[in-house]
Amino acid sequence: MSNFTTCIMEEQDLESVLEINNLCFSPPWTISALKNELKNKFSKYLILKLDNKVIGYAGVWIIIDETHITNIAVHPDYRGIGGSDVLINSIIDICKENKIPAITLEVRENNIPAVSLYKKHNFIQEGLRKDYYGKGINAILMWKRDFL
Repeated sequence: MSNFTTCIMEEQDLESVLEINNLCFSPPWTISALKNELKNKFSKYLILKLDNKVIGYAGVWIIIDETHITNIAVHPDYRGIGGSDVLINSIIDICKENKIPAITLEVRENNIPAVSLYKKHNFIQEGLRKDYYGKGINAILMWKRDFL
């Protein structure tokens, strides 16, 4: 879909991002946590727009030679039209521009749509973090390496 655009998240985007965050995550990040990410020298947040409306966002921490995806979310009303692919490709582009050869993330093992999305983009499961999201809720540790 050619009407997608991504850009760096700014403070005026926080209300839209918070709404998406609250719909997509349990527990959701707080507004203060999101504001802190804007000040964090290691973080970079992107917003995804469709026809100039914020419909998603992604956050990463860039630390030395790896990028850690902190979150990717698309508003439920706009899922299934390729927005998540645009966000992941934008993260990969940031890594290529900065010559960062590895991307990592944790994802709930029962979040089948997200796991499928990452596998589609050649992320590989390299570990499991027991009870990472709470008792009985494990995280799959995934990596994408050497794609420069």
